[in-house]
Amino acid sequence: MRAAQLLKPGLVVSHRAAARLWQIETLATGPPDCLEFTDPALRARQGLADVRIHRIPLPESDTVKWAGLRVTRVPRTLADLLRSGPMDDAVVAVESALTYRRVDGRRRPPVTTPAAVSLALQAPLLGSARARDWLRIVDLRTGSPAETVARLRMLDAGLLPETQAEVRTPDGRRRYLDFLFRPEGLAVEVEGYAYHGTRDAHRRDIARFNQILQCPEVRSLLRFSAEDVFHRVEWVVGEVERTLAALRR
Repeated sequence: MRAAQLLKPGLVVSHRAAARLWQIETLATGPPDCLEFTDPALRARQGLADVRIHRIPLPESDTVKWAGLRVTRVPRTLADLLRSGPMDDAVVAVESALTYRRVDGRRRPPVTTPAAVSLALQAPLLGSARARDWLRIVDLRTGSPAETVARLRMLDAGLLPETQAEVRTPDGRRRYLDFLFRPEGLAVEVEGYAYHGTRDAHRRDIARFNQILQCPEVRSLLRFSAEDVFHRVEWVVGEVERTLAALRR
């Protein structure tokens, strides 16, 4: 990023490159090493390897200095992602930025607010109307990129589960489920890449799911990995639909 700005001083780090600096999760669509910049002067040509330059208006108020780099502020970064798409990547980024997340091994608090993102989308730029529609489907109860993608694909299929649904174990303790189809009693959990980590975590995991299955609200439980969601989400949605149909009989 520094080298690109030295070669083309007018460029501003933006889009997914800015999201990385702000510790905002994305789906990392596109070439993994491609850096994204915005040219406020609307004059720069590509000309740099592994660099994508967006030529769109960018007021100085939407930029900030970050460790010597010129970077788009968080609300503008999210607005740019919402305008440019794709939808899954943009919604993942917004939900990540607006909630507590564990990024790079550390718990990171929210880095902006819904009101700030909405305000950033008021600029009359290409894609703003669609971006505002995508902002409306953001769910701040979603806890990870995999959960976001699973929810969006279920939404596409007409499935509307509760997210982070509260249930109670027989002894009165609260448990929160990634997704719950409460009328049918179907709980759906999406586990991250390093979900267990240790033997103790694995044991706690087993105990938790045993407790969930004892909750009066839960008749059946489906568990999927993040890999399932990212690489065969059609199968995931199909399993949910088949289980719901069986529970309704």
